[in-house]
Amino acid sequence: MPIDAAKAVAAEPRSAEITWDHKDIQLYHLGLGAGIPATDPDELRYTLESKLHVLPSFATVAGAGMGVVGGLSAPGIDVNLAHVLHGGQTIELHRPIPVKGKATTTSRVAAVYDKTKAAVLVLRSEVTDADGPLWTSDSQIFVRGEGGFGGDRGPSARLDVPERAPDRTVERTIREDQALLYRLSGDWNPLHADPEFAKLAGFDKPILHGLCSYGMTLKAVADTALGGDVSRITRYSTRFAGIVFPGETLRIRMWEQPGRVQVTATAVEREDAPVLADTLVEHN
Repeated sequence: MPIDAAKAVAAEPRSAEITWDHKDIQLYHLGLGAGIPATDPDELRYTLESKLHVLPSFATVAGAGMGVVGGLSAPGIDVNLAHVLHGGQTIELHRPIPVKGKATTTSRVAAVYDKTKAAVLVLRSEVTDADGPLWTSDSQIFVRGEGGFGGDRGPSARLDVPERAPDRTVERTIREDQALLYRLSGDWNPLHADPEFAKLAGFDKPILHGLCSYGMTLKAVADTALGGDVSRITRYSTRFAGIVFPGETLRIRMWEQPGRVQVTATAVEREDAPVLADTLVEHN
């Protein structure tokens, strides 16, 4: 079997040193569409080094996403990357991410689930610095054609959309060049830049990174439902339900509940086609 679940889960974790500073933070925020209007005080918190705070989803690009890279090359994992899809993402914050940091990321395959027609790898990265734990990141990776090995199916819970109107609905335009800018934070997959490669993958044109939609959605929630205070965010989870193209518009609906905001993100121009589902922002 290309995936040996027991071997993958039992493998020794891999550790690496990662560093970042204000330039990495600013580039990431700009890749999410921050800075419009350029002189808006609320946007300067994302773009000006003297006022900078860190959106927690930066955790997905710190160190260029070592957890996913390391996990797909772990013992017991031998898969065709063309069959790999990013199915979901969760970040748990242990404290706010500093603007400048040096940390150790320890990555492992936390679980392998058997969905019959696909396997799901849960790739976990735990990041600590000199002051202790910073964040834990779980990436759920679908590998098509690798199921059916008799393993645990794993969780399959879905969040029901509340049967009431959302408390907030905002729209965020995706610039034509946004994927080109976002990929400078470390995801160089040509699917997001090369039209010929995108056509080989079955798309009319390059698609936006799922983790860019993920970050854009969190920024929208922080800026509206949380009054711009990113330090209140403690956990953020989503399921990637579909694609969105540069030039389209994300419609982000929010239902506020005690200690959390439930969210959906859809593509406006394609009749609200799902982009992010089962999405929760937990906060204090």
